[in-house]
Amino acid sequence: MERTLVVVKPDAVQRQLVGEIVSRLERKGLKIVAMKMLTLDLPLARRMYAVHEGKEFHEPLIAFMTASPVVAIVVVGNEAIPVVREMLGPTFGPDAPAGTIRGDFGMSRRYNLVHASDSPASADHEIPLFFDESDIQDYPLDAEHWIYAEYKGELI
Repeated sequence: MERTLVVVKPDAVQRQLVGEIVSRLERKGLKIVAMKMLTLDLPLARRMYAVHEGKEFHEPLIAFMTASPVVAIVVVGNEAIPVVREMLGPTFGPDAPAGTIRGDFGMSRRYNLVHASDSPASADHEIPLFFDESDIQDYPLDAEHWIYAEYKGELI
């Protein structure tokens, strides 16, 4: 199973979309193993978005991400990273198809509701920014055998 970080951004928190976003993740069959609300301070926001340092949108992004609380979530599932990113849709809401989170709720080219790790390496870097390993609850999900089929030892 793969795990990934999902951050419900300030615009989604202010628009009271946290429950809708969490519900979509759970209804898909992904398992939430850690979740908390916090307001990012400048050092954490800069570490989170260091990859974008020097780009024209970096400073506005930092200001946006520190302006209001976010909800950080660790999600686990088979191929969780590409599954979550597909659920979010393209970066910009106006370009995202209906049925995706950004397509259903996003209209901005700057505010895009949710962040999700884009690779296992990113998830490995980003999750510890928000959670200690002891914060992550690894538990059996009784319904998991109804979410995934298994064939010859592989989830299908």
